[in-house]
Amino acid sequence: MKIEQIYTGCLAQGAYYMESEGEVAIIDPLREVQPYIAMAEKAGAKIKYIFETHFHADFVSGHITLAEKTGATIVYGPSANTKYDVHIAKDGEEFTVGAITITALHTPGHTLESTTYLVKDTHGKNHAIFSGDTLFLGDVGRPDLAQKGKDITQEDLAGMLFDSLRNKIMPLEDDVIVYPAHGAGSACGKNLSKETIGTIGEQKKSNYALRANMTRTEFIAEVTEGLLPPPAYFPLNVKLNKEGYASIDDVLQKGSKALSPEEFVALASSSNAVILDVRPQNQFIKGFIPQSIFIGLNGSFAPWVGALIQDVTQPILLVTPVGQEEDTITRLSRVGFDNVLGYLKGGYSTWANSGKEADELLSVTASVLEKKMQNGAIVFDVRKPGEYTSDHIVNVANTPLDFINDHIQEFPTDKDFYLHCAGGYRSVIAASILKSRGFHRVIDVAGGYKDIKTTSIQRTTSICSSNK
Repeated sequence: MKIEQIYTGCLAQGAYYMESEGEVAIIDPLREVQPYIAMAEKAGAKIKYIFETHFHADFVSGHITLAEKTGATIVYGPSANTKYDVHIAKDGEEFTVGAITITALHTPGHTLESTTYLVKDTHGKNHAIFSGDTLFLGDVGRPDLAQKGKDITQEDLAGMLFDSLRNKIMPLEDDVIVYPAHGAGSACGKNLSKETIGTIGEQKKSNYALRANMTRTEFIAEVTEGLLPPPAYFPLNVKLNKEGYASIDDVLQKGSKALSPEEFVALASSSNAVILDVRPQNQFIKGFIPQSIFIGLNGSFAPWVGALIQDVTQPILLVTPVGQEEDTITRLSRVGFDNVLGYLKGGYSTWANSGKEADELLSVTASVLEKKMQNGAIVFDVRKPGEYTSDHIVNVANTPLDFINDHIQEFPTDKDFYLHCAGGYRSVIAASILKSRGFHRVIDVAGGYKDIKTTSIQRTTSICSSNK
């Protein structure tokens, strides 16, 4: 038996390849499926099953395309309802992959159809679970993302999750390996571990939600505490995963159109497309196409696109580093943004050499900010509320990047103001959005809070911290 985790850091997502005696199962595949096909072909094996742990909200799975290309059967858990052919597993139903048995354990709570897949080895011993978003390392799936009837609340789902964990997962042996769908950085939980593979025994000791003496009431309260609103694109991704989507091959073909500056401008005007610049932030600030939005490939690219652009049908024109056009289109498709119309041929240098109008973003160091604050500079902190609460500059407002649209009226139009995040990536995103909306006196703080902490700027630090 071979199990391989295919982890994608940008999405904090783990897909899995499991092989035994010439047969393969893929669990929670990403949109681009060729790597899984290539792995099976290299091993001389056939993909038999595609197991989906639930209807994902934070990415578009590759299950439909993979089934079309390989003839594999898509398996979902009880109560799943799709518009394409799938096998709906019964609770406790067994599947064979070579000499291995996989048992579907219905574990509702994160979503109603959430299912954990238990792997038994050739001797019939419990070996591992593919836990999806039911059990993470250090956390459990948030119970507010499911598409549910009006009579089911997040507290109801949290109660279901309590039962699923106690009745289906915690009774398993301590040495059973846990293969979760996500790690640190995912919006599907609150405080996931940076580790991506663990064991049941480790989680019983370290995961707050698996405390042996925890009551159902305590569990519901702790799991639902501090949940931020989910990104707006989540329901759209669920819809695509349930109803179907275009082939990744078609998406790549449509988006891979090299455009001259003149063609780029004409298409931007006629299509109302968002101009998305994905270069490194230190390149973007030195020069960019007016009205363009920066979301760099080197950060959590796809989740930020989903959180900030939100509408997966929005037309997009790309400015990318030369040679990274296809990678950018692929990464956008992972979160359902399939409407890329093309990219600037030759990258930004083509635009700069064309003599067309360009914009730039002023950026200062933390030491410069320190001097400016002595004269009353206006500063905004675009980090997440939890980051802000733990440590922030005194008398500086928190305007989280995730919800910057809710704070637009707070930014001045007639005077300079400064933005900072933790390291400089998110503040440039925020500044680009504000610039596109006419806030041209915005100034970025390079190095963010990491560098601010090295200055004597007055800060306040919370003495309280959460273990969740």
